[in-house]
Amino acid sequence: MQYETYVIIIVSLVLSAFFSGMEIAYVSANRVRLSMYKGDGSLKGRAISKLLERPDKYIATTLVGNNVVLVVYGYYMGAYIISMIYPQYAGTDELPFSVLLVQTLISTAVILVTGEFLPKTVFRIYANEMLEFFAIPMYALYRLLSFLGITGFMLWVSKFLIYRVFGKDDRGAMNFSFGRLDLGYYIDEQVEKLDSEELSGMDKEINIFRNALEFRDVKARECMVPRTDMQALDIKSTIDELRSLFVSTGLSKIIIYRDNIDNVVGYVHSFDLFKEAGSLKDMLMPVLFVPETMPVNEILNTLTKRRMSIAVVLDEYGGTSGMITVEDIVEELLGDIEDEHDKDSLLEKNLGDGSYLFSARQEVDYLNSQYGLDLPESDDYETLGGLILSLTENIPEKGQEVDTPDFVFTVKEASNARIDTVLVKKKNRK
Repeated sequence: MQYETYVIIIVSLVLSAFFSGMEIAYVSANRVRLSMYKGDGSLKGRAISKLLERPDKYIATTLVGNNVVLVVYGYYMGAYIISMIYPQYAGTDELPFSVLLVQTLISTAVILVTGEFLPKTVFRIYANEMLEFFAIPMYALYRLLSFLGITGFMLWVSKFLIYRVFGKDDRGAMNFSFGRLDLGYYIDEQVEKLDSEELSGMDKEINIFRNALEFRDVKARECMVPRTDMQALDIKSTIDELRSLFVSTGLSKIIIYRDNIDNVVGYVHSFDLFKEAGSLKDMLMPVLFVPETMPVNEILNTLTKRRMSIAVVLDEYGGTSGMITVEDIVEELLGDIEDEHDKDSLLEKNLGDGSYLFSARQEVDYLNSQYGLDLPESDDYETLGGLILSLTENIPEKGQEVDTPDFVFTVKEASNARIDTVLVKKKNRK
């Protein structure tokens, strides 16, 4: 009898761990990876596909199984504890409160550790692997409880209570469709499996896919042409001055302002020089005004709908922070596109021995991913120049060094208004 009790308790703990783990694995699993089994003719593939179809029935199956097991565990574990610690009360129905308390505490501690904490931790870490490994037995139990009508009855009761008693609608509450994070994790998993040769051949496609996933989170300030690099002209200027600016810059579009750059009134396209116009005002094209924090996908949609090509980015005080074109936004998806604005590519040079020469306009996250520098990133800045300004809190002079625990930044070129070129020296930390 004692041996049978041991077996029942151990089996109950194992099954409780199984049901608890499978519940958390279902919630934590990468939906993209699991969806790959749809259309798979294997038994495991069909089982996973069926389990994904009804999340509510799956969760109900794990709950029913776990609760049945817990009842069995509680009965036999309680009797076992009494026989081991308080044999004088074995076989009696009336137990002192202190005995019940000890019995409850020990039973609860054992089931929490072995049936909840440990399995849920392991199954959360290896969610996909566990679901794939146990898919067939889980589906068999899923079908059995469905056939007996147990899960169907549970769902009917829960929906009745939610709809009629609480007046709530639970539609969509059990929706486990995959999202951007699932896609991102799946891509990372596949990249880790590729060797260096395969990875180099797919590098561009992978970057485009990752850029697409992050596209909705990119703000205007992250891909705009900064105010200091904008080519603009006062509306009072002559057409000859406009023509000279087009020739000297090689640009096809020039921003036009009234009195100062914070009062942009539009832009002029180089094609308009061939039209008969008496002044710049006759050639003006409208621009879109957007805040720095506006997502670029919304800017692109607005520009497309209004058939516009340039947006002027405004800071929190209403001043001009920069400008952004349709091409700038497309570059966030496809990478750099060579055009009139990119004749002088941003400087980036590996000098060896942990030294690098960069344009201050290089983005910090790009330098980290490209060169593995681990430069500090923050929402307060996007570029290397912004990083240095956050450290110095002023415009550093040419030749000035900025020392940090991991790097030494030397300003190689600078003007009164901005930093141009920076020498980055990585320290060898022992």
